[in-house]
Amino acid sequence: MAERGVLRVLSLYEGFFSGGARVLHSSVVAGLHGQGRQRHAVLSIHAEVRRESARQRMVDDPRYRRLTAAGVRVASLGRSTEVPHDPEVLTDAEAEVLARELRGTDVVLSLKEQPLRLFSRPDVLPDRPVVACLHRSDPQNQGSGLGHLLAAADDGRLAAVVCCAESTRAAYEAAGVPAHLLRVIPNGVDLTRFRPVPAARRLALRGAHRLPVDGMVVTYAARYDAMKNPRLFVAAARELLGRDDDAHVVMCGAGMSPTNPELTADLALAFADRPDLLGRVHLLGVRHDLEQVLAASDVVALTSAFGEAAPLCLIEGAMCGAVPVTTPVGDSARIVDGIGLVTGFDPAEIAAAWVEAAARRDSLAAALVGARPRFSHVRMLSSYAATVERAHRGLGLTLARG
Repeated sequence: MAERGVLRVLSLYEGFFSGGARVLHSSVVAGLHGQGRQRHAVLSIHAEVRRESARQRMVDDPRYRRLTAAGVRVASLGRSTEVPHDPEVLTDAEAEVLARELRGTDVVLSLKEQPLRLFSRPDVLPDRPVVACLHRSDPQNQGSGLGHLLAAADDGRLAAVVCCAESTRAAYEAAGVPAHLLRVIPNGVDLTRFRPVPAARRLALRGAHRLPVDGMVVTYAARYDAMKNPRLFVAAARELLGRDDDAHVVMCGAGMSPTNPELTADLALAFADRPDLLGRVHLLGVRHDLEQVLAASDVVALTSAFGEAAPLCLIEGAMCGAVPVTTPVGDSARIVDGIGLVTGFDPAEIAAAWVEAAARRDSLAAALVGARPRFSHVRMLSSYAATVERAHRGLGLTLARG
């Protein structure tokens, strides 16, 4: 039985796997659930997926564990990418599960637009207002997702679209999503977790990760994906390590490990003339203590080519005291304005920017601290809560159907 006055909110996930969007959305769900005014649950389409050359099970995922530890109920339709299944087809059994979940729900949050394909069976599914939460700036590269998003807007199911960046809002408006549905809620992070550490602690963290006491450390926190442009990072790392004998680079995220043959091939090619430099390239894979890695770094780097909106790695790194250096994608330039640097896509230019950023780390320290309120997740949670409440009151639906 629903608690009186408490909104029941269901989030739809494609699956649980590494990525900033899931980190961000899961923190929103856990945060809002913990405030007591909304009761959140999650339904994942997949119980396991294979991405970035690794099989990732829902129950092993840190986001799943965080949500369940916070008291959020998490269920799944049970799909696996290891078993062929037409992603556009909702089976009778799946429709029954989804209908049961929707009957106990007041508002639906869709993590990205892809899960909206689940509403292809309106004949058997209860009508509930949907808020789509978008974290990319390339709607045309989201498979059938854009079509499902536009269909949800046309049939009045879509109450609002949360965009994590201005670049997202502009891209989806240009793609045909009604402007009155779009609202920007900038990404935020937990400032009690992502923060600078005292000098002694910083040295200890460097020692734990076998990093130099005084040398420059550049960290790349991303999954191995064409959007993230890891080959450009590797090329820039070759430039940096060739010119600075004390510099080290750290690569962490899904696929950033020696078990990824594509990454090892990239490294072998880029460092073919100087394989000895590879000793200063640290492949850490997926980290659950990213704040410690970032706190030990001088620079947090992003070399993405397209699709970005408001990359969490830049925010998290900056809040830990690392100077962010990014290519001009999405809202990245807006994020690092006054606290970091923007580069082009030339490896030598990027390496030079890393050197400059590290040299300016002390002078930018005050600006990095001063930017902390701008990136607080408290502000973000308040905005999400208000959006859910408006969707429930029907303001978004009234506008869409009017």
